[in-house]
Amino acid sequence: MRILIPDLGYDDADLEREVAGPDFTIDFYRWQPGIEAKITDESWRSCHALALYEKIPVTPAIMAKLDNIKLVVRAGVGFDNVDLKGFGAMGIPVCNVPDYGTMDVAEHAIGLLLGLTRGIVEHNERLRGDPIGEWMFHTPPIKRRLLGRRIGIVGLGRIGTATAMRAKAFGLDVWFYDPYLRPGIELGLGFGRAFSLEELLAGSDVVSIHTPLTAETRNMIDAKALSHVKKGAILINTGRGETVVLEAVYEALKSRQLDGAGLDVLEIEPPQLNHPLIKAWRTKEPWLHGRVVLTPHSAFHSPESIVTLRKKSVKTAVDFLRDGNLYNCVNAEFLKK
Repeated sequence: MRILIPDLGYDDADLEREVAGPDFTIDFYRWQPGIEAKITDESWRSCHALALYEKIPVTPAIMAKLDNIKLVVRAGVGFDNVDLKGFGAMGIPVCNVPDYGTMDVAEHAIGLLLGLTRGIVEHNERLRGDPIGEWMFHTPPIKRRLLGRRIGIVGLGRIGTATAMRAKAFGLDVWFYDPYLRPGIELGLGFGRAFSLEELLAGSDVVSIHTPLTAETRNMIDAKALSHVKKGAILINTGRGETVVLEAVYEALKSRQLDGAGLDVLEIEPPQLNHPLIKAWRTKEPWLHGRVVLTPHSAFHSPESIVTLRKKSVKTAVDFLRDGNLYNCVNAEFLKK
């Protein structure tokens, strides 16, 4: 059996081969711009499973070459670069690896919140410029105690739940909005539940986004949604950049509807330097300075999470090809059709 990794971000596939065992062949191409042109037709045609990262979109032209394909694994959580419906029509399951960085992302979300509310990032930046003159405790603009405040979790999946449990440990009152969870789950968890996004936004001091990117969630946090947010709230996004309209966040920060924002993901990555929010953040405009923390889509990352991702993506393929065990299928609705 043969597994193809067309956009591996590492110099070798020793880890993948160790997981797969001797009865599997691992073909891989080290990711670089233009790698698509170097992948041979034979590589596409001979593979029984495809393990994809996020760099290569699987086009109809590529799909037409997959003569022996039995499974596609998206080595990550999101699957925007895979045609779920198209593979479903071919009878090919598509799986993802949703849990490799759960703890890392949850910790990052809380880290962004603490960075803003304890002034950690702002103090560090000011002290770097003037260690003596800035030796003051009151300069960050949105310092506050978290105990007793409410955090609203949008999407109570694996990462949303892990974030909620960490927030609860800090004494935050946890609410969530997730229309796909069965009634009563909030009772077992001890969380509050909002039955509309507007209700959650209006009642939360902190809003943390943890939804996948779908047609329903794309641009979910827009100007209309933010008009409902509790005045002075903080927005955290470690989910998908396209769920939040950056222009709307800029306007909400400018009007003080939002006091702060911690963003690990953006609509366009890397950011557009001429976007008004990015420009104001970079130039340290006084009205915004200290109220925004950006990180480079790094919430998922740790040495441990990458090892887990690489192992689980290959194991998902091996378990299906060898034993027929299917895990984390994301196109089941199309397979049924």
